[in-house]
Amino acid sequence: MDKSMVQVKHLSVKYNGKAVLNDINFSIAKGEIVALVGPNGSGKTTLIRAILGLIPYEGEILVDRAPIRSSLERIGYVPQQFDFDKSIPLTVGEFLRLAFKRVADRKVKRALLEVDMKRHEEALLGSLSGGEFQRVLIARALLNDPAILFLDEAISEVDLAGAKGFYEIVSHLNQVHQTTVVLVSHEINMVYQFAHQIICLNRDLICMGKPKEAITKEVLEKLYGREMRFQEHRH
Repeated sequence: MDKSMVQVKHLSVKYNGKAVLNDINFSIAKGEIVALVGPNGSGKTTLIRAILGLIPYEGEILVDRAPIRSSLERIGYVPQQFDFDKSIPLTVGEFLRLAFKRVADRKVKRALLEVDMKRHEEALLGSLSGGEFQRVLIARALLNDPAILFLDEAISEVDLAGAKGFYEIVSHLNQVHQTTVVLVSHEINMVYQFAHQIICLNRDLICMGKPKEAITKEVLEKLYGREMRFQEHRH
């Protein structure tokens, strides 16, 4: 039985004739936490957008053994940026209820509970910290009970303590609900602790595997250059 949640075969993406991703091949198993790592401009966001069918590409992408248009209802997505007018008097609960035409009140409360934001249901969106708002966006992505969750640099504006809390939420969703998670991350230390698999990108697929095996000094040099410091992790 095929246990893959995502299959990517010979994926290439070009912008204005310039290759952003070049012949990428990998698969992600159901129930995995997979981290995409690489320098800025390496194609991480492009890869997620291609998987979600948001940009044109060459190659084949299957999500839960079907083209993306057949799987959209089973996908949750938190984009890299989500701009909104902080002066709009919209509460957290109202924001979540606007996400879908019909969403049960119990689902809103459950989603907020999952991300430890239930006490903020009546708070105004504009009053939230960056980390709290990111949690609300994750709650929004959970409203349709996704089988797979894509998080594109969801903690880019969060401090170290907030980042640890974010990864704990991801781990909880994965362990308790068996949600497959694909996330873009620059936090190599966190990736070591929480990810099952890592995909290293720099336009090409540099490596894929278990973090403790795949992340080597040589791989980091290919990704970030020789000035990148590497410290061995022993667990």
